[in-house]
Amino acid sequence: MALSRIGVLGSGVVGQVLAAGLVRHGYQVMIGTRSPDKLSDWLAGSGKGARAGVFSEAAKFGEAVVLAVKGGAALSVLEISERQNLAGKIVIDTTNPIADEPPDNGVLRFFTDLNESLMEKLQKAYPAARFVKAFSCVGNAFMVNPSFPGGKPTMFVAGNDEHAKREVRSILTQFGWETEDMGGAEAARAIEPLCILWCIPGLRKNEWNHAFKLLKL
Repeated sequence: MALSRIGVLGSGVVGQVLAAGLVRHGYQVMIGTRSPDKLSDWLAGSGKGARAGVFSEAAKFGEAVVLAVKGGAALSVLEISERQNLAGKIVIDTTNPIADEPPDNGVLRFFTDLNESLMEKLQKAYPAARFVKAFSCVGNAFMVNPSFPGGKPTMFVAGNDEHAKREVRSILTQFGWETEDMGGAEAARAIEPLCILWCIPGLRKNEWNHAFKLLKL
């Protein structure tokens, strides 16, 4: 059965962009935040399919959940969203493990290493949820229906549950992306660092208008 209700955990720019995109594509969306009242202006401009609540309400509302918070806050946000509200559900993990330290010559620092991704840590902490890495290798301006002269960019996804990945790829297709399934949760070790690569031109030269594309013969 196709998804119809999605909870978005996080009311920052990424959360708002993805929530608005989901509403435009016909989904019922609840965006979760600590202070729902602060989203009154956003709700007023987002259409009938949008609503707001606290994190646990958004997690309970969604047939699937989008995790759209800073990487350092991911575990705490999942905790206050309440474990039973995530059990069995797809969790679209947009997070990156960006450290608080400043970049080194335009290169972001991570608080993980290449032997375990943030998504693997989240999956281990919440084994009943079905995590899928997506939206982590591009800026928020291009997450929904990106337009580039070279055609559709590629979104890399990873996760242990094949059905969950198919559902997420369906959303990405609606959002105008080509998708490439890179395998199990371990592949997030390669996907998350693409954020570092994507940010280098922006941090060094203030160039942010790009995305990745996988070319095949």
